[in-house]
Amino acid sequence: MDILTGPPVAGSEADTLLGALERNRRTFAWKCGGLDTAGLTKQHPPSTVTLGGLLKHLALVEDEYFTRRLLGRELGAPWDAVDWDADPDWEWHSAADDSPEDLMNLWEASVERSRAAVAEALANDGVDQLARWTGRDGTSPSLRYILVDLIEEYARHTGHADLIRESIDGLTGEGVPAS
Repeated sequence: MDILTGPPVAGSEADTLLGALERNRRTFAWKCGGLDTAGLTKQHPPSTVTLGGLLKHLALVEDEYFTRRLLGRELGAPWDAVDWDADPDWEWHSAADDSPEDLMNLWEASVERSRAAVAEALANDGVDQLARWTGRDGTSPSLRYILVDLIEEYARHTGHADLIRESIDGLTGEGVPAS
C-alpha cells in the first residue's frame, strides 16, 4: 500500500480520507520529532497535556479504532495489561515514564497496524463497510466514519502539539512538512 502524503486533489473517497489522515499523522510526527524527555514532558499551562502524552494517547486511539473496533481484534501490549477501570487516563500520565524512543516507536507501530487494518478492510469492501464493534446504542460505525473521526482526533491534537512545540523551541508551521 502506498502511503499518501496528503489528500489527492481529485481522488477517490478512500484516497481522499486516507490522504487527509496521513497528512495529519505526518504533521503530528513532525511536531513531536527530535525532542528529548524534557521536551516530551513539557506542559503548556494551564493544560497538563504533553507531547509524550499525546503520542501515547494517539497510539491507543489508532489501535482502539482500527484494530479493536474496525477488525474486532483484541488489543496487544501495552494496552492489554492496563486496568482501564482503575486508571482510565493511564496513557496520558504513564507517558512520562517512557523514553522518547519508546513513545515514538509505540506510536509508529500503532500507525503501521492501522494502515494494515485499513488496507485489509478496503481489500474486502469500501468505506461503507461496518466495523465489527458495536456501540452501546447497538450501531456499528462505517469505515468512513472511523476515518473521519481519526482525522478529527489528529487535527485537534495536532493543534495542541502546535502550541506545546512552539513553547519548547519556537517550531511553527502547518501542512505537510518537506521530506
